[in-house]
Amino acid sequence: MIPGAPVVAPASGAEVLPAIIPATRRKWPLGVLGAALVVAAGLAWWHPWAAALTTVRVETVALGPATRVLAVNGRVAGVASVDLRPSVAGVLTEVPVIEGQVVARGEVLARIDPATAEAALRQALAGLDAALVAKAEVQASYTRILAMGANVARVTLETSARAVTSAGQEVARQGALLDQARILLAKYTLRAPLAGTVLSLPAKPGQTVASSEALMTIADLDRLVVETDVDESHALQVKAGQVANLQLTGETRVRPAHVSYVAGQVDASTGGLVVKITPDEPIRAPIGLTVTANITIDTRSALTIPRAALTGDAVFVESAGQAHSRAVVVIPWPASRLIVTEGLTEGDRVILDPKGLVDGQAVRVAP
Repeated sequence: MIPGAPVVAPASGAEVLPAIIPATRRKWPLGVLGAALVVAAGLAWWHPWAAALTTVRVETVALGPATRVLAVNGRVAGVASVDLRPSVAGVLTEVPVIEGQVVARGEVLARIDPATAEAALRQALAGLDAALVAKAEVQASYTRILAMGANVARVTLETSARAVTSAGQEVARQGALLDQARILLAKYTLRAPLAGTVLSLPAKPGQTVASSEALMTIADLDRLVVETDVDESHALQVKAGQVANLQLTGETRVRPAHVSYVAGQVDASTGGLVVKITPDEPIRAPIGLTVTANITIDTRSALTIPRAALTGDAVFVESAGQAHSRAVVVIPWPASRLIVTEGLTEGDRVILDPKGLVDGQAVRVAP
């Protein structure tokens, strides 16, 4: 019995039961309390509840040199390259050159049968001779009439003078016809319009050729450029004098170059703008060889971000364990990194893998 507890007298004949003793508060052993504290400290350090946070990678934005480069493919071409085409039709009687031959300016490259032109020349020459004889006769007659003085009627003198004038005009006309015949005959002999190398030679002696048909191609291989087409979306960015790099197919060397020509119009059918790039040092390569060209469009000090960090017109910036959407303005360019002109400042931590994030979402930065 508990000291001081009231005693209840049992009824007559009833069994006396012991009084119920209330339980006392059980004391925890010190070892158990210590273990609990260790577990709590471990949980506080490990914080497994943070496993639900999205882990992200970040890049701290910093001001640095930024370059925009336009990568294009082009082909080697001659500064001076000509497809030799006759201006008259006929049968080729002679082709005194071979493919790969170096020729001098004015050298004979081909001849077309000139029989028709030679006949026209002889006819024009005969016509001139006849006109000269006729002129000599009327001139002699006019001289005799003048010698007769006052004994000749005025009308006779004037008629003779007109005959002399007419004969002179006929001589001039026949002379012009002779010049035309000579010019025509010269067209049957094709000469090199420039010094260079015969690159292709489809023409063969005995072949009948039409006017304006390409007989051969000649190019100056000592002066080569790279020709390329730039898409019209970048047409306003390319300018003569810009720095470029060239890499010829089959070699690892990168050659310095510069933009030497930009066409004044875009090809309406292809949407391409013709651009020529000249190596800073002469190159020796076959015409038509493929070349990779990098044109430096712009170099500046700027903030840049990876293209993958961009979601529409915004990026996610990590701050105090949260992802915040930030609208930015970038220079659109086909490159892995983009120049940011508005929306970010140095020190911002841009999230590199923003897929699936929402504004204000709790995140954890990967170590």
